Amino acid sequence: MNKIDIVKNYIKDRLTMLLLIGMTVIVYLSVYFIYNIDMEPVLYATYLICLILVFDLFYDFYRYYKKHIHLIKIKDNILYFDGLPKKTSLMDCDYQELIVKLKKIYFKNASVSKEQFQEMEDYFTLWVHQIKLPISAMKLLIEMESNPDKKLLKSELFRINQYSDMVLAYLRIKSTDTDYVFKSYDLDELVRQAIRKFSFEFIRKKIRIDFDETNMKVLTDEKWLVFVLEQLLSNAMKYTNEGNVHIYGYDSTLFIEDTGIGIDPSDLPRVFEKGFTGFNGRIDKQASGLGLYLCKSIMNKLSHGIEIESQVNKGTKVILHLKHEDLRVE
Repeated sequence: MNKIDIVKNYIKDRLTMLLLIGMTVIVYLSVYFIYNIDMEPVLYATYLICLILVFDLFYDFYRYYKKHIHLIKIKDNILYFDGLPKKTSLMDCDYQELIVKLKKIYFKNASVSKEQFQEMEDYFTLWVHQIKLPISAMKLLIEMESNPDKKLLKSELFRINQYSDMVLAYLRIKSTDTDYVFKSYDLDELVRQAIRKFSFEFIRKKIRIDFDETNMKVLTDEKWLVFVLEQLLSNAMKYTNEGNVHIYGYDSTLFIEDTGIGIDPSDLPRVFEKGFTGFNGRIDKQASGLGLYLCKSIMNKLSHGIEIESQVNKGTKVILHLKHEDLRVE
């Protein structure tokens, strides 16, 4: 913006004040003229007043111009520049307070976005390492054996599918959009869906599944609750080398109990933290510490509850509290 434009904008901004001064002088002179008062001292006083006003206008324009130049200089670096123009009015104070508040909001959001991006990057780095293992195992089976074991190939392919489901769930749980559809479902049918998916793996590891039908109805989202059940069965299968997994329930509560290696007592308070793997994670190098974190996050969103009881070398019991009254059936 050139100087002529700045002058035009200054006149526009001060037009009301200039008109008011002009009207005041006209009224002042008109009154003296109407009452036939000696005009010489009046004109002299008017001349002095106008001279003072002119000097004041020049000074005001100078401050106006300097303030404009200052704002132009800091405009491109406003987020990291604290030297705002000197406050000369209440409006200046208000605007500068708004700027300070907006900067705080910006930096807060930027910090959250950076943290979320870092979390996403860390997760996908881990996920790539995880999924490369079954891919490498399948590649070795195919290259080293003329007639690869189909069961082993199927098992590795199942792991790849699991990791894919988990990364999709992780992305969706972080999204602000939701695709929850709440209805009243037969809990036994949801449990059977999860069992069918893992039946081949349980048979391969020779682990028995004992499912006592609950005959319960539950108000929930089918897809997300089944995902939680699948994650819990996956953990039970992973950390159980012999014995069985017992699934039963009563009074709107579902129990999934295994005879696996259990969880160290010092790890129990943190099992739902994101990325926490604990002692078992040091044994299973592929553990990501995200399965139970996702389960807890999803259960919270479904207005359900989840807790874990465990004893080392005796097994783990996962308790799902499925009763709530704050959702409307579709």
